[in-house]
Amino acid sequence: MKKIREIINMKHFDKIFYVAIVLLSIAFLFFGNMVASRNLLLDEQGESNVFSARVRGPVDVRNLAEEWGWDVIRFQSTFYADITSGDRRGERVFVTQDIFNEFHQQVETGDRILLRYNHWQSTFNYHSHARINYIIVLGILFFIALVAFARLKGFNAIISLGFVCIAIFTVLIPAILSGMDIYAASIIISVYAIVSTLFIVIGFNKKAICAIIGCLGGVILAAGLMFIMDGIMGLTGFADHDTLYLLDLPFVINLRGILFAGVIIGSTGAIMDVAMSISSSLWEVHEARTKSSFKDIFKSGVEIGKDVLGTMLNTLILAYIGSSLALIILLNNSATSMTQLFNMEMIVTEFLRALVGGFGMFLAVPLTAAVCGWLYIRGSGDNKQEHKTK
Repeated sequence: MKKIREIINMKHFDKIFYVAIVLLSIAFLFFGNMVASRNLLLDEQGESNVFSARVRGPVDVRNLAEEWGWDVIRFQSTFYADITSGDRRGERVFVTQDIFNEFHQQVETGDRILLRYNHWQSTFNYHSHARINYIIVLGILFFIALVAFARLKGFNAIISLGFVCIAIFTVLIPAILSGMDIYAASIIISVYAIVSTLFIVIGFNKKAICAIIGCLGGVILAAGLMFIMDGIMGLTGFADHDTLYLLDLPFVINLRGILFAGVIIGSTGAIMDVAMSISSSLWEVHEARTKSSFKDIFKSGVEIGKDVLGTMLNTLILAYIGSSLALIILLNNSATSMTQLFNMEMIVTEFLRALVGGFGMFLAVPLTAAVCGWLYIRGSGDNKQEHKTK
């Protein structure tokens, strides 16, 4: 690493490397999308039949349950709306909204909504409220706060997050829909997420390299363990009710592979967090000491890892339980015994996700600590300036 920096002017090395890793990330997304989309198996969608619109009113509400005694559609709203997207932008159309129960939100004048056009009857029907705009505003506020607090590292975190999200939607998803190996695709995306995130956020230094090695080890263990448990437990891949919709696709999809990919992608973030926490903490410990040995650094890393694991395991398990809380309540209500409940695949897979990710974090702690102990003490006297700006 020192020799590499000697070849390039020390003052400009970090900027050159940052530009290089960003360009390589863009190249991966571009060529990865080309390969993944080469045999994309999708139905012809034709002309879009969903439009954004704004309610202009007036909103007329009829109580169909009282008028006709209907049990399915309780209320029906009719109103005018201005289309704000697509090739029919600017048109004012008449819209019908069917309200089936009290949980369906009735539109009001000024609401932004989505309309679905019925080509057979040439009518517009209410589809849903347009909510993504509020998420975009909240996301912008979050990014502003992150940059204000973390400055350059906050900005780099946003860049790396954007690359990872784009990779999932433009490489991983097309690869799955193209019938490619889901297991290999998910591992490749995880490795890309680890390397690009840590190098963009932390830079090319010992902290990032140690965290990358520790994280890769944890993810490989999690992937191997998930693959073994999948075979032992005889999983089908029906992890939740949404999985059933995948059976309606015009091609056969590997549901067990989807489960594997979900576990690996979900575990990568937690393992990365643990590895980076250990690597960064040990660097500060190493810098604060006048002299460090491999044993000292490794021991400190393990002790720090114990505290980190205590909270990260809770974070991982609670995140999975929280995301499936409604499903757990539903299954708990329908189960005749606790034995039946905890043997349901939908419940078992949630525990499996958390435990596999937990084993990945267990390995990431000593592995990261060991790599730090070996790498930090090598030429430590010559590398103090290397990380001053990190």
